[in-house]
Amino acid sequence: MIRLAVCAVAAALAVLFADTAAAQNAIPALRANVTVTGDVVRIGDLIENAGPVAEVPVFRAPDLGTRGVVSADRVIDAAESHKLIAIDTRGLSEVIVTRASRAIAVPEIAARIAQALEGQYGLGEARNILVTFDRGVHTLNVEPDATGELQVTALAYDPRTTRFDVTLDLPSSAALRRLSTRFFGTAIETIAAVTIERPLERGEIVKASDLAMQRRPKADGAALTALDAAIGMAARHPLRPGQVLSQADLMKPMIVQRNDMVTLVYEAPGLTLTLRGQAQDAGALGDTIGVLNVQSKRVVQGVITGPGRVKVLGTATRVVDNAPTQPPPSESPALSPQEPQPENRVRSTE
Repeated sequence: MIRLAVCAVAAALAVLFADTAAAQNAIPALRANVTVTGDVVRIGDLIENAGPVAEVPVFRAPDLGTRGVVSADRVIDAAESHKLIAIDTRGLSEVIVTRASRAIAVPEIAARIAQALEGQYGLGEARNILVTFDRGVHTLNVEPDATGELQVTALAYDPRTTRFDVTLDLPSSAALRRLSTRFFGTAIETIAAVTIERPLERGEIVKASDLAMQRRPKADGAALTALDAAIGMAARHPLRPGQVLSQADLMKPMIVQRNDMVTLVYEAPGLTLTLRGQAQDAGALGDTIGVLNVQSKRVVQGVITGPGRVKVLGTATRVVDNAPTQPPPSESPALSPQEPQPENRVRSTE
């Protein structure tokens, strides 16, 4: 019997403690941050465990997409006026109230205008149309449950000046009808153009790290649109950072400079003849330049085939005429591998 009595007392104490904890948890207490969706702020938004007065409106909500601050004293005064007392402030001096919204950002507005202009007035795809507004345009905040896309209700565009005048609407939003949704600005078609990232001097070779892709007006000129078209080329004149590159800004790298010593090469079936020469012009791979034969002192024309190497243009006779004359056999020194003089072999092929 004693054991049963002890158990009964323990059970009673457990119920008492549970009721006490529940009572403590039910104490009205301030919230630090509140988000509302309607036009008003209710007691239950600001205070936990507000009980029967939770749905009573006490303050006007901030504008859509904005937030405001209510002092703890004002909240407590408003609650006590409806018989809600003994509120735990949790040490807070204010409550932050945020009004929920669906935010229509400026890029979304610009994209909708570009879509309306796509394929019209000589403009191309919407993704290539750059929309610029005349003055600062801000995010449009509408009701969080407003659905659908922005609709164009009026549109005017002048291709000569690239200016537009457009009015937008969102039928599911009453709030948007209270805002200014008429926009003015310019819309131009752009392309992805190759630009320079650092200064380059004339003749300097362009590397991949020197380049970037930026969107530029299509009407600006014949800009390069692929990085590969510039990589490995040389600057035809000094280039500045941010400059859009065209083919006229670049040239093949000069691999032979004026007065460089080069190897003249003549090739024919069964024969290769090499001579020393001095470049009379600078040139890139594939360019035709004049080369002075340093032995005969005659200038021949040749095509640059590599660094310091020029393939002679013309006939075998001309090459042989430009070659030095062999001395009589009794006086002829040993031929050098670097400067062969195969005069007899050349004449036998003609």
